[in-house]
Amino acid sequence: MKIVAQIKEPVAAEMDLFETKFRESMTSRVALLNRITHYIVNRKGKQMRPMFVFLTAKLLNEGSVNERTYRGASVIELIHTATLVHDDVVDESNKRRGFFSINALWKNKIAVLVGDYLLSKGLLLSIDHGDFDLLRIISVAVREMSEGELLQIEKARRLDITEEVYYDIIRQKTATLIAACCALGACSVKPDTPAVETFRKFGERCGMAFQIKDDLFDYGNERIGKPTGIDIKEQKMTLPLIYALNNCSAKEKKWVINSIKNHNKDKKRVKEVIAFVKEKGGLEYAVQKMLTYRDSALELLKDYPDSQYRSALELMVNYVVERKN
Repeated sequence: MKIVAQIKEPVAAEMDLFETKFRESMTSRVALLNRITHYIVNRKGKQMRPMFVFLTAKLLNEGSVNERTYRGASVIELIHTATLVHDDVVDESNKRRGFFSINALWKNKIAVLVGDYLLSKGLLLSIDHGDFDLLRIISVAVREMSEGELLQIEKARRLDITEEVYYDIIRQKTATLIAACCALGACSVKPDTPAVETFRKFGERCGMAFQIKDDLFDYGNERIGKPTGIDIKEQKMTLPLIYALNNCSAKEKKWVINSIKNHNKDKKRVKEVIAFVKEKGGLEYAVQKMLTYRDSALELLKDYPDSQYRSALELMVNYVVERKN
């Protein structure tokens, strides 16, 4: 059985029902909106976020979930989808998971409005049911994601990101959403308990490992997920690169910075930068950091009784660092 199917198995019934509820939560009286949201729903990815919500809730609540759990999963998907639609506009991206993006098919103005609509749908879903604790978790995540993106843009201009700033950026940009999923799952069944913070931390550590793994794909020898060198072409400072820059001579550093700033479209030069990062041990260092985050996430699960839900979450953490795309 494929790993993702194995992870999904203990929450398969909940995921099926969630899909129905999620479709319902998107409906509108405007035909154009329904056409676009239908397009979005039919092009979903692996659906890791709702899986995190349901697995966490079932682990903490003796294998059962409630309506709040479904609303938590729907809210996180609505808000996450809104940010993706807006991201594609910001990045002027025409593709998303191999399909045309909303802005490519319906233009930027409509894409921005659809993103706003999904965002408000998510907020109202919580407000209408008085789930203010869930709303707080998701609102903090949205704020952090925006700050992380802006921090990255600010630092990318100068290419002076330290390792500490890098961790700040990926914690806010990527890890905060997975942290919110796990916190929502915990809060839906065990509000106002230490479990909410424990699982927020679990999700955050899992998210940190996930992003470092993504950075490593840029240097991969296998053709996986995306072509190599994309981050360098986009002047993104990733962990392997930061480590290499911190462990080289002033002359080498000057050459790398110049390559990224002025020659990032030159395929030969990008290949040379990739080779330089590998030679300096950047990949090994990033792998070691990724595994440290993985281990610290797994450590948090050890206090909970052994169950199919705990096993699935452990499998999820390991999948994050072993995946091929």
